Amino acid sequence: MLEIALEADEEWDSSRSWDLLVRRAAEAAIAESAFPRLATSERAVEISVLLTGDHKVRELNAEYRGKDKPTNVLSFPMADRQDLGRTTVAAPELLLGDIILARGVCEAEATDKGVTVEQHATHLIVHGTLHLLGYDHDDESEAADMEAREIRALGRLGIANPYEVTA
Repeated sequence: MLEIALEADEEWDSSRSWDLLVRRAAEAAIAESAFPRLATSERAVEISVLLTGDHKVRELNAEYRGKDKPTNVLSFPMADRQDLGRTTVAAPELLLGDIILARGVCEAEATDKGVTVEQHATHLIVHGTLHLLGYDHDDESEAADMEAREIRALGRLGIANPYEVTA
């Protein structure tokens, strides 16, 4: 049973259905991972998501990654690979971790890509969820695998390949 703990700062338009967007993106990412049962098992699985401004993301990026600038998404995994495979009810709640999106960076990137903020935020939540599930893009092979999973997850949601270059 997937639980989403969502907090959205005032910079994020409160008229949008961020709860549904985040849930659908996280479920799609989980479905394309090596742990698809996490989204549907009886075990409680939680992801914490903060939609905030560039300033807060810049602070966190500086503190935890040593990069004094905002970035589009930060992910802080809390579960290890062994925990990810446990889907039984008897197991305690699984805290996958935290995902934090920066509004200004997300909006600027969406504009550059010619997509809506919602579409780009969905991509970033998929990306962040895959990080929580142990995927990374540190080398070419890992990056290709993670990108393919993102493309499939977004396809489940009717969102085009964000890595495809259009003329």
